[in-house]
Amino acid sequence: MSTISATDVKKLRDMTGAGMMDCKSALAEANGDIEKAIELLRLKGQKLSLKRAEREAKEGVVYALVSDDSKKGVAIRLSSETDFVAKNEDFVNLAIEFAQIALDNFPATLEELLALPYQDITVGEKVTEQVGVIGEKIELADYQRLEADQVVSYIHMGNKAGVILGLNNTDPKFKDAGRDVAMQVVAMKPVALDKDGVDASIIEKEIEIGMELARSEGKPEEMLEKIAMGKLNKFFKENTLLAQAFVKDSSQSVDQYLRGMDGNLTVTGFKHVKLG
Repeated sequence: MSTISATDVKKLRDMTGAGMMDCKSALAEANGDIEKAIELLRLKGQKLSLKRAEREAKEGVVYALVSDDSKKGVAIRLSSETDFVAKNEDFVNLAIEFAQIALDNFPATLEELLALPYQDITVGEKVTEQVGVIGEKIELADYQRLEADQVVSYIHMGNKAGVILGLNNTDPKFKDAGRDVAMQVVAMKPVALDKDGVDASIIEKEIEIGMELARSEGKPEEMLEKIAMGKLNKFFKENTLLAQAFVKDSSQSVDQYLRGMDGNLTVTGFKHVKLG
């Protein structure tokens, strides 16, 4: 067996971020071959990933990026088990790198993003490698993309949530307004842009709840549906973005706020990525 030098151990550690003893063991098993040792560390990461598959990774980093022409935006969530890992500078930088790869390539799905190249491996393989390096469950757990005339982004304090939001106007003067509305998404968590975007199953459930509540209050059967529809309209007002009261001025809705700046200004879509 070849002698494992401290220089080689440090080199492997610098290349992979793995612990000193893990690097030394991998080099010993690989008879000093650094490339083979890297593969062994990756294999360890794969095994550790499988071992920790049932663990919950509710901490992590959310990051959002917009293209230079503001036509495209992406948001990703790189999850970890602990807040300690989430605050690590290398972990945050890795999330930023993944977001940049997503923006540069603009894949349609998370699966396609995981298959994209990261240096000499794939994004997915890099995530798996980090499981071995960090020693806890790591996941690239969410990826969203958006195209619009103008896309703006907002990252909530501490990278706990991020939003990409599309406007129907290219004028940069509306960027701040878009960012205000993106902040609204984080604060109020709308389920859709407007009532037309609410999933039919949600509407059905809200009507059912409304009717049962009215029935429990002793309302006549023939009035139940009308009462439930009234409650559904209240649900739309509270849970769809354009109808919500604007958080910075509750005297107007988000739609009214935007149209007050320009009669045709509106949001064309949004994506909200958050931890948990």
